[in-house]
Amino acid sequence: MTTTSSGGEPAPTTADREIVISRVIDAPRELVFEAFTLVRHLSRWWGPEGFTTTTRTFEFRVGGVWDFVMHGPDGTDYQEWITWRAIAAPERIALLHGESRDDPNAFESVLTFAPAGGRTRIVMRTVFPTRELRDEAVEKYHAIEGGEQTLGNLAAYVAELTGNETAPRGAEG
Repeated sequence: MTTTSSGGEPAPTTADREIVISRVIDAPRELVFEAFTLVRHLSRWWGPEGFTTTTRTFEFRVGGVWDFVMHGPDGTDYQEWITWRAIAAPERIALLHGESRDDPNAFESVLTFAPAGGRTRIVMRTVFPTRELRDEAVEKYHAIEGGEQTLGNLAAYVAELTGNETAPRGAEG
């Protein structure tokens, strides 16, 4: 889809700089949203399979920061930093994610939480500053698989909370 700017030229799109991952989770929207808002939840499921998370600071509010380290299964530590840009509970979270507050390669993500019967459709749309950074995230850091695994971990964690532990861990969408 092409849009036009006020000058009549085609407006730039983000399609070549974005990753979109979605999943339907067998839990109410409010609970799925809450799993993103409290560090006691995030520390239990955040990250791809085999990763753990250590939080240094966490303040879930617009302008607040989550400063954390993701520990890879191979022992590699990844410094991470998120600032929350917009929060519309329980519908939407917008954030900026990088290695540090001043990371020039930080990327923006918007997560939406839509009711789907008694379930929740979560969509994670991530836009990188350049196509090259997006491609590097996909090829070097396996961002698509990692994002799908992260949402799978969220689904499994929420299933534990609801007592519905038979929920599949694979991507659904």
